[in-house]
Amino acid sequence: MGKSFKSTAGFGKRMEYKLIGDMLMEGLDVYVPLVDDHGVDCIVKREDGTFIEVQIKARSETVKEGDEALFAAITHEKTPHFYFVFCSEGLRDENGNPMMWIMTSKEFIKEAVQNKNGKNAGKRSIWFNGYRTNKKTGKKEPYCKKQFEKYICKDFSKFH
Repeated sequence: MGKSFKSTAGFGKRMEYKLIGDMLMEGLDVYVPLVDDHGVDCIVKREDGTFIEVQIKARSETVKEGDEALFAAITHEKTPHFYFVFCSEGLRDENGNPMMWIMTSKEFIKEAVQNKNGKNAGKRSIWFNGYRTNKKTGKKEPYCKKQFEKYICKDFSKFH
């Protein structure tokens, strides 16, 4: 039996709180806005007293095959002191943990594709994964595209 609508609808919020909890466990000072009108899921106060804004995007393991790390239709313009945290349950690291990428606003703008027309014109998409056949098992598997490996993070040390 599949997951209930309630379970899938709350996935993004659960992942936000999980990742914010991970940041807190790493000793970061994290503040959560009451309203998410500007695409800011949390604000981190760095050790030097400066602040960064963070938007968290997550994909569950139940997404369509091939879309494990596709993050689409994101409204964003270059913003100083702004970071994205992308997390995919469908792609796992060598320890079995969901894969996570952290990018600055500038990096995201550079790497993402901007839709030119249609209902999502002007919005940006980034597709961290490709799909290939595992030579040992013969099964198709998602993998992180080479150009995005430099953004893979196992912790939030970029925020310190």
